[in-house]
Amino acid sequence: MKRSLISTTLLAAGVILVALVYTRVEFTTTPTPPNFVEPHLRAIQVGGQTVNVSIADTDATRQKGLSGRSGLAPNEGMLFIFSQDRKYTFWMKDMKFSIDILWLEADPSNPSGQATIVSMAQSVSPDTYPRDFLPSRPVRYVLELPAGFAEQYNVRIGDTVQL
Repeated sequence: MKRSLISTTLLAAGVILVALVYTRVEFTTTPTPPNFVEPHLRAIQVGGQTVNVSIADTDATRQKGLSGRSGLAPNEGMLFIFSQDRKYTFWMKDMKFSIDILWLEADPSNPSGQATIVSMAQSVSPDTYPRDFLPSRPVRYVLELPAGFAEQYNVRIGDTVQL
């Protein structure tokens, strides 16, 4: 009888422990908002470097952009893809770190994904909000990279980016 009581107590303690662990995991998981779509990833070439970019090609992902993130790794970025060429304006609303912004013109002779840098804003700080940054002419893509990337890898207007 004593052995049965000990076994039952240990089993109950085990069940309670599993329930506590499960409950802890459930409470610490942050739910994803129902209307947010996680951007997909792609490797691109810029300044002779491979950069892993999140693709922002929907209204939801473009509106969110990098806002709310704490930073980017040296080989990370975000590529904004638009359906038509325009002078797309960017600002630093809800940003927590500085970035380089590159505006890219689609190469009509190379539909497989080559673009040319036509404008840049380097080391743009969150302190610049609400100032707008815009390109010198219409573009199809905008690339956000860690601040200092363009300088470190000698990226210039007129350079080609392999998307």
